[in-house]
Amino acid sequence: MSTLMLLMTMFAPATSIYDFNFTSIDGKEIKLADFKGKNVLIVNTASECGFTKQYKDLQALHEQYGKDLVIIGFPANNFGGQEPGSNADIQGFCEKNYGVTFLLSEKVEVKGKDITPLFKYLTTTENSDFTGDINWNFEKFLINKEGKLVHRYRSKVNPMDAAITSNLK
Repeated sequence: MSTLMLLMTMFAPATSIYDFNFTSIDGKEIKLADFKGKNVLIVNTASECGFTKQYKDLQALHEQYGKDLVIIGFPANNFGGQEPGSNADIQGFCEKNYGVTFLLSEKVEVKGKDITPLFKYLTTTENSDFTGDINWNFEKFLINKEGKLVHRYRSKVNPMDAAITSNLK
C-alpha cells in the first residue's frame, strides 16, 4: 500500500461503529467489528446516579436478547461526579449489586474536550431521533446489525422499554 493510501485509510472518517475499538474494564482490547451481525446497545453509565438501577434492566435485556444483542456499558464521570471509582471499583460494584455480565469498558469521557472518539462519533451521527451532546448518565445508543446508529434514547428510557425492545426483533 502506498504511503498516501495508508494515510488516507488512517485518517478516513468513521462510517460505522466497526471503525472503533475500546478497552474493556478488565484491560482487554475489544474491536467493535467483532460484533458485526448483531445489534449493539451502548450506554454511558455511572454507579452513583439516580438511574444506576437501570443496570438491573440492562442485565435483564442482556439475558433476554444476548444471542442477538451486545450491551456495552461505558462508565463515565462527566455528570455530577457520579462515577468517581476506579475500574476495579466499578466492576466490583456492578457485579456485586446488579450481577452484571454484559461488557463494560474502562472509564471514559463521553462529553467535553477529552470525549472518547466513539462517543464523538455517536453524538454527531445523524439518526432518527436526535444528535448532540449527552445530557446525563444512562443515555443509550442502539446500533443495528450493519453497525449504523439507528436510535438514541435519553436517560429516562428504561432499557426494557418497548421503544428499545421493539427494535431488537
